[in-house]
Amino acid sequence: MGEFSEKATCGTVCLKYLLFTFNCCFWLAGLAVMAGGIWTLALKSDYISLLASGTYLATAYILVVAGVVVMVTGVLGCCATFKERRNLLRLYFILLLI
Repeated sequence: MGEFSEKATCGTVCLKYLLFTFNCCFWLAGLAVMAGGIWTLALKSDYISLLASGTYLATAYILVVAGVVVMVTGVLGCCATFKERRNLLRLYFILLLI
């Protein structure tokens, strides 16, 4: 199992799959946020001309960027968990802290 030479116990295997499941849900949540932002930009862009401020447009772009960041973090977490690479897990942890 990866680069670790320790014997896998039931607890570590369960923790691995639990973290993998959490990261898949994290990825799906990022996809939903990004899809909401893209939907707002694509289908509701006609209303931007009616608004006096640019807050509506900025919010849609923030949703898209936040969704992409969450999706990348989720994929990195899935890969780090499945391959059991310490460097990827450290990077994933740093991204979660940020």
